[in-house]
Amino acid sequence: MASNAGTVAREHTEPSAESRKPTWRDFYQLAKPGILFSNSITVFGGFWIASGQTGERIDFLLLLWTLLGSALVMASGCVLNNYLDRDLDKLMTRTQKRATARGAISPRVVMWYGITLGVVGLGVLYLLANPLAALLGFAGLLVYVWVYTAWLKRTSVYSTSIGGISGAIPPMIGFTAVSGELGAGAWILFLIMFLWQPPHFWALGIRRKEEYRAAGYPLLPVVQGNHATKLAMMRYTIMLVPGSLLLYLYGYVGEIYVIAATILGMIWVVMTLRGFQAQDDEAWARKMFVYSINYLTLLFLVMVIDTNFVSATPSIPFERIG
Repeated sequence: MASNAGTVAREHTEPSAESRKPTWRDFYQLAKPGILFSNSITVFGGFWIASGQTGERIDFLLLLWTLLGSALVMASGCVLNNYLDRDLDKLMTRTQKRATARGAISPRVVMWYGITLGVVGLGVLYLLANPLAALLGFAGLLVYVWVYTAWLKRTSVYSTSIGGISGAIPPMIGFTAVSGELGAGAWILFLIMFLWQPPHFWALGIRRKEEYRAAGYPLLPVVQGNHATKLAMMRYTIMLVPGSLLLYLYGYVGEIYVIAATILGMIWVVMTLRGFQAQDDEAWARKMFVYSINYLTLLFLVMVIDTNFVSATPSIPFERIG
């Protein structure tokens, strides 16, 4: 259930050793720790936002179990992603040193490693958070492993957009662990993450276009070219700005968040626009990729800092707009 962002957030974390003998580091890297960290931030953000509605003190023990369960489920998705992609990973410079690609660990061991992580993670969420959080974790895992990795990633140019569903679920898990229901805040966080992922991942796609082409992935930059990809990125970054402000309109955060979210979003929109005049697409895409990671981290940091610890209104407070 890791997001597309997660699959690329730490490009250079794979082990450099060429030995086929497995090490603890191989198993650690199969879980893609960079992905776990970035997605855990969104789980934390969802948990914190929902806690603001309760009017009670933060349940830090519940937070710990939610983060642990979510991390294990996301790790399961990453491991199974490596298992399913092991043949094509051999064809890409970015991934050919992964333990699965170089044969350091047998596919059977990797498969059971991933399944075990998922079962334990879902169990933690079900028993120590709530069934809804566990159900969301299972849905995210299913979409990421089977719909995205096993099917669309190899067959459709729409894989990035549809696969983004799985990466948008982590903050919903954090939110529902507290609330026990899919409130407006959960869906707004889903929207933010869903809109964030495609431009983030397509930036990497432009940078690594020839690698993806050689591996046979029908990624948007490969199939339709850089210009069409930039247009698609523009649509998502523009929609992300008002989408991110819905948290304020529904009373979850304050004015500091509004200012920060607007500035961060507009910077990304301007950077995307500059891509149409870029002389070096790879250099531009590299800046876009790095900024997208910083955008997400800063957005959720400000979100947590400026959470309103009062009951969120069930509908848009129009007096704020007027």
